[in-house]
Amino acid sequence: MIVERIEANIESMEKEEIINRHIEKVYLESSLLVKRIQRVKTDHGREIGIRLKEPRDLTSGDVLYMDDRNIIVIDVMEDDLLVIRPRSLNEMGTIAHQLGNRHLPAQFENDEMMVQYDYLVEELVKELDIPFTREDRKVKQAFRHIGHSHE
Repeated sequence: MIVERIEANIESMEKEEIINRHIEKVYLESSLLVKRIQRVKTDHGREIGIRLKEPRDLTSGDVLYMDDRNIIVIDVMEDDLLVIRPRSLNEMGTIAHQLGNRHLPAQFENDEMMVQYDYLVEELVKELDIPFTREDRKVKQAFRHIGHSHE
């Protein structure tokens, strides 16, 4: 089976659309969400080729296939993250500036900044005395580097 487009996202579907269907999952590392062409395997051993026609990243919950009885959905594996919880706008500005200078991609949820684990970043937030934890957590989308040069 070759998937060329995403049918929907399971999070935006009605319960009635899901409840009577068997769900198979494709577990991906977050870094693979940016690949439009790849071969994957479901948790039931079914091989699927993904060749998306539109230029978009995959996200957690994307429906690769759906019929009257089955749904095949993307699920993202947990990443090793530093979850940074600044107490003030000053702390947020300080850590955002420091991480931006390193061109590290970050994601935000509520009042938390998440970056992929790096021991140097861990040392930095300790040195700046900004609250953080190291957690294994699922992200909904890939950490994407933004193209930039200092010319």
